[in-house]
Amino acid sequence: MNGVPFRDVFWLITLALVWGSSFAAIKIAVETMPPMTMVAVRTVIALCMLLPIMIAQGAALPRDIKSWYMGVVLAVFGLALPFFLIGWGEKRVESGQAAILMAVMPIATIALAHFFARGDQFHWRKLVGILLGFFGVLVLVGPEALKGLGGQIWHQLAIAGAAICYAINAIVTRNLPSGGTLIGRAVMVMTCGVAISLPSAILLDGATAVFDASAESIWITLYMGVLPTGLATLIYFYIVEAQGPSFFSFVNYLNPVFGVLWGAFLLSEIVHLDAVLALVAILIGVAISSWAPKMKL
Repeated sequence: MNGVPFRDVFWLITLALVWGSSFAAIKIAVETMPPMTMVAVRTVIALCMLLPIMIAQGAALPRDIKSWYMGVVLAVFGLALPFFLIGWGEKRVESGQAAILMAVMPIATIALAHFFARGDQFHWRKLVGILLGFFGVLVLVGPEALKGLGGQIWHQLAIAGAAICYAINAIVTRNLPSGGTLIGRAVMVMTCGVAISLPSAILLDGATAVFDASAESIWITLYMGVLPTGLATLIYFYIVEAQGPSFFSFVNYLNPVFGVLWGAFLLSEIVHLDAVLALVAILIGVAISSWAPKMKL
């Protein structure tokens, strides 16, 4: 039986803690900043953060063509497209509904990983873990959130599409050529992300759109560039390379739980018992999936 080191579980929870703040942050940012401009600012800030770290460590960018080709794919499916889809979707979709829709990601990941990710085949314990995680999300958001599904169909489909983008991104990351450093790969992907999002933002929103945004939107976007984009990218690469896409996918079940905790910490919102029960269910799901032997069903 192959257990997952506590270190990797710690980094998964840390990533969820950082990403869990993104939904509220995006909601604030897109009030006065167009979604694609927000994406461009996030990626530029993240690149400005990661590049000096790479230089200071004496690391280098990947030099093979295959890595850069896959880097473009990662920038599209892990940065530009899902950031834009979530930003646009959250203009109309409530956070509880978004949590349910993003829960598509682990289910899609476990299916794709069986066929396309080396060393990450399907096992019944993974399925049990995924279902427990999904149950935890339902406990957290409650039945009322389910009633709203279908009301803003295109915005909801956009968020579900972002979840599938993240699933594809995790599979591609697992299949990156071996060698190189985490920071080198992160800078490569962020460079591709800037090359895609910056021209797109200028084309869609105009070169001065960022200056029309409120100070609050700008500051919250700067925060997203440093933590939920820059730092999170390093943790993301580590987790996927160490444990595979299926294990990483549990981050999307933990995100809404930490979103509630962020609300309690920053906005003095009350943490109800359902949030605690949801966290317990999700962590049990992570544990069951983590202990799954690496064998086919």
